[in-house]
Amino acid sequence: MRGTVVENYGELHRAILSNIPDQAWLKDTESRYVLVNEAFIEACGRAEKDIIGRTPDEVWSPELGRVYLDTDRAVLEDGKRRRYEEKRPGPQGKLLWFDTVKMPVRGADGSIVGTVGISRDITDFKRTETELRDSRSQLRQLSIWLQSVRENERARISRELHDELGQLLSGLRLGLNYLETQARALTFGQIDHIRMLKDLVDTTMDAVHRIASDLRPPVLDELGLHAALEWLTESFTQRNGLPCDLRLNMPEALLGELDTERSTAIFRIVQESLTNASRHGKASRVVVELDAHDDHCHLAIADDGCGMDTSRASNGRRLGLLGMRERALALGGQLDVTSRPGHGTRVSARIPLGPADPDSDTHAATNAATHAASPSCAS
Repeated sequence: MRGTVVENYGELHRAILSNIPDQAWLKDTESRYVLVNEAFIEACGRAEKDIIGRTPDEVWSPELGRVYLDTDRAVLEDGKRRRYEEKRPGPQGKLLWFDTVKMPVRGADGSIVGTVGISRDITDFKRTETELRDSRSQLRQLSIWLQSVRENERARISRELHDELGQLLSGLRLGLNYLETQARALTFGQIDHIRMLKDLVDTTMDAVHRIASDLRPPVLDELGLHAALEWLTESFTQRNGLPCDLRLNMPEALLGELDTERSTAIFRIVQESLTNASRHGKASRVVVELDAHDDHCHLAIADDGCGMDTSRASNGRRLGLLGMRERALALGGQLDVTSRPGHGTRVSARIPLGPADPDSDTHAATNAATHAASPSCAS
């Protein structure tokens, strides 16, 4: 059988195998090594004469050998190409990562006469991948911290606007009221001027209250998310003349149990979505829905506006969409935007009801990679 597979493989292929910089090998149908290149010999740490004619369990450790025999058998049985990542010790004992491809070798009549494999060292790539994943996790933690700082600063400025500036304007209003009572000492022109100043103070007070509420609505902290969403959608309709239908299918008691981080995230996502609908979407109607099942809050904001090209919106220029997505991810959730020109926009968010591990996405990715790369595949 060994002569058959070598004969079928051909001298040209033998030359190619010998010059491949990655580890490469050829086996017969009994999983005996027929040809190996210099990179394989160096990685194996054995002389070529101690490899040729032997099976993987005689060349590698018993554990790896059994795994390699199983994967050989799978390729021989189904005749399909296999590709996977694995980790195994290098010549100096250091744990290395490899990208391994294993394929069947067929004879002139189409029957499988052996297997051929190539294994590339991807340790540097995996190290870079890990560093990138760690960097993303750190950036996400920084984003969470910055959002917290921003919310605290918004709350502080809102309180100062409402309490200090609001009180000063109220005092000014009272002073103008007093001046107006002194009508006998004033001319008609002066009275009209005082009334104009009173109107200006009233307008300024309304603006201060509106700005303070936009920064951090007191109703969110004092009465909770349910009341805050009602206030937000009602004020949105009043300001923009755009109907906004709020559908809270989530029990009010459950809404009240949400922590500050989740309540704030949901409120800000709705607020940003409504702003986009009025400013960019040119919508005539918006629907906000909030539901709870599978231990998650399910939020959706849909409008019938002009829509957008989501591929262009995701290129980093739409910071509002990026901010909403980061808020959801920071809580272990996810956010998706569905839209196309002329067909409106739908923002959907799925956020866990309870606290989640902030690094859950990183751990999941790490576990998936480790599972895929466990010694169940290779030479």
